[in-house]
Amino acid sequence: MSINSEGMYHNMKAVKRVFNFINKHAILILMILICMTSGFLFWIQREEANIFISKPRYHFYFIAQNLVDPFWKEVRQGLEAAAKEQKVVVEFNAPRFNSPQEELRFLDIAVTSEVDGIITHVSSDTDFTSLINKATGIGIPVVTIENDDKNSDRNSFVGTNSFELGKAAAELMIKATGGRANIAVIVSNDLEPDATSQNLKMNGFLSTLKDYPEMKVVRTYTSKMGILSAEEITQAILSGIDNINAIFTTSSVDTIGSTQLVVDRNRVGSIAIVGYGDTEEILRYISKDIIYGTVMSDPYKMGYESLNAMIDIKEKNNVSTFIDTGVKVITKDNVDEYEKKSATLKE
Repeated sequence: MSINSEGMYHNMKAVKRVFNFINKHAILILMILICMTSGFLFWIQREEANIFISKPRYHFYFIAQNLVDPFWKEVRQGLEAAAKEQKVVVEFNAPRFNSPQEELRFLDIAVTSEVDGIITHVSSDTDFTSLINKATGIGIPVVTIENDDKNSDRNSFVGTNSFELGKAAAELMIKATGGRANIAVIVSNDLEPDATSQNLKMNGFLSTLKDYPEMKVVRTYTSKMGILSAEEITQAILSGIDNINAIFTTSSVDTIGSTQLVVDRNRVGSIAIVGYGDTEEILRYISKDIIYGTVMSDPYKMGYESLNAMIDIKEKNNVSTFIDTGVKVITKDNVDEYEKKSATLKE
């Protein structure tokens, strides 16, 4: 037998042994193949199930006034906490700095994208109404937050009653001055351009003071340039002839600016300050008795309740047209506790 013939002979014997093995163990091999196939199919089904389970219930679109204000950062924290509980996705958008036109652009994108719902801040003197109506007209519910658009078809507004906020500020001012004061008010139209909200706030403030004949608002100033403007206004107040001994500011920026000037001019103790906000600097001034106290909206609660309101609209088709998130009042009596709670929320 030649070498090639011998090699072919051995190959044929090997093939024959393989066929004999397969023939003897056909059932075992078939069972192994079935088990492998079943395992693979089970893995695919499990992965598909995981994808289905992890898929969010809704995709909501949120538009804030800006990215830099601590107020809106806290709104976002509340929003994200509620979104996690409700297993939904929220797309967060905002201009870097105040820009109503940029807010409108984001709103237009949300409407065009046909998201499941829109939560949006509304800037004054801009045409939010038509875009909000366009959204609701095609079945996209809209919740306004912090600033409302009553003329639109929005489903609900989540925010603070401005009248109650002004009332709370007046109550603080009465305590700070013992019911006797010549008051200067610094109103910020740059950070809060909505005239309706400002008017309600001042109405609440003045209506509470009317029962105290020795509490008089002597002058009202308008701030448009942030801290620098508030400092300049406060300088004019301290240099004036009106014997001002109390200042009420309606924004956190003006509160800081006015307080800094009072400190710089060594007038701490002779000027009672009631302001707005809860920045670290403001809280430090409160703890040192430089600012008597501040009032403010509850941004975390606004974010949290706005998302829950959207869930109610989607699943119950029923929600209150106004959800009041209340007024926070911060004084030296509760500033330490307030800071601890705030730190816990940010963790």
